Amino acid sequence: MRRTPALAVATIAVAALTLTACGRGDAGSTASETGKDVSAGKATGTITVWAMGAEGENLPKLAKEFEAANPGAKVNVTAIPWDAAYQKFTTAITAGTTPDAAMVGTTWMGEFAGNDALDPTPPSIDKSVFFEGAQKTTEVNGTSFGVPWYVETRLVYYRTDLAKKAGITTPPTDWDGLKSMAKAMQTKAGAKYGIGLQAGGVGSWQSIMPFGWSNDADLTKDGGKAYNFDSPQVLEAVKYYQSYFNEGISDKAAPATPTTEPDFKSGRVPMFISGPWMMSAVEKVGVKKDQYDVMPIPAKTKSSSFVGGSDLVVFKKSKQRDTAWKFIQWLSDPKTQVKWYSMSTDLPAVKSAWQDPALTADKKLATFGKQLETAQAPPSFPTWEQVVASFDTEMEKVTKKGADPAAALKSVQQQADSIGTGQ
Repeated sequence: MRRTPALAVATIAVAALTLTACGRGDAGSTASETGKDVSAGKATGTITVWAMGAEGENLPKLAKEFEAANPGAKVNVTAIPWDAAYQKFTTAITAGTTPDAAMVGTTWMGEFAGNDALDPTPPSIDKSVFFEGAQKTTEVNGTSFGVPWYVETRLVYYRTDLAKKAGITTPPTDWDGLKSMAKAMQTKAGAKYGIGLQAGGVGSWQSIMPFGWSNDADLTKDGGKAYNFDSPQVLEAVKYYQSYFNEGISDKAAPATPTTEPDFKSGRVPMFISGPWMMSAVEKVGVKKDQYDVMPIPAKTKSSSFVGGSDLVVFKKSKQRDTAWKFIQWLSDPKTQVKWYSMSTDLPAVKSAWQDPALTADKKLATFGKQLETAQAPPSFPTWEQVVASFDTEMEKVTKKGADPAAALKSVQQQADSIGTGQ
């Protein structure tokens, strides 16, 4: 997911904890499935589609083009606030009142598929056209349930003018280089903090795990059947992340409401890690396009990051399955993906769409596209939201109180083992 308010994430996590604790994640098939194919010809009939946030507001405009190409079809889009979406979906699944198709947060896929609510992806949809990390967000127990709709990943934003003042003309490519750059931003460019990193709390795993994945960390073990938080690779990443707070390079007392944009503009915190939507956000407060740039997550063994976004799914209860899938296939066409980007700034999940001049002309966007080639998603276990809440809590102790990373990860692993994967 992206651009989800902290309140929404907190609500989601609490709701997930309640529902998964009741054992709902244990339902559904554990064997790989193959979806039925879609009938030939144009789409007909009326489908209901749920979408959240700005996507829910913009999708009706695009749907009209699908209707024009399929005169017998009608798409009714229901816009849902992010902070109400998770509960609305889980209530609808329980009551059997789901829409025909929907935009679904990537970290919800495991639970919804585990509840036997989602229709497997038809074989006519070519999964290889999507970024690999994004495609994996649709897969649960070897079965794909839907397609990636749009994607996002995280990069390091930095003020180029202040980097030059700090003596940095070429962005670093490894962990040591990143820390040296952040320190130089303080000692030579006048920054209060070299880089803004989230000090634990809700959603902080999205900031920490890019370092883990850049150290070859795998959050699963036993052939992908169990959680793996206390591996040497994750531990090394957490120690590295903690060092920024221990050494005063990052603010362990950062306010609950982020001040990222004004701090970036003033130079108080001239570096941070975030997604593509922050380009327009920093420019809105007055940072000029040539005053900043983005760089891939520096590597320990390779450069990797978090892949988020949203998937498109069809629910098993749909009485217009073929039309729902045809709509999703149409939304996955490279030309439609580029048009959607022009309407929403959502980055295409289809790799070939990135060859369009609308995206290649922007060098910063191209860097996001390059990172997407190696970006990774968390496990699609139904219990992910519940387990990762424990990770976020422990990481806050690590960053703010200097807790032992090894002990913190051991606690997370014990919680994960106790909760299980829900499969």
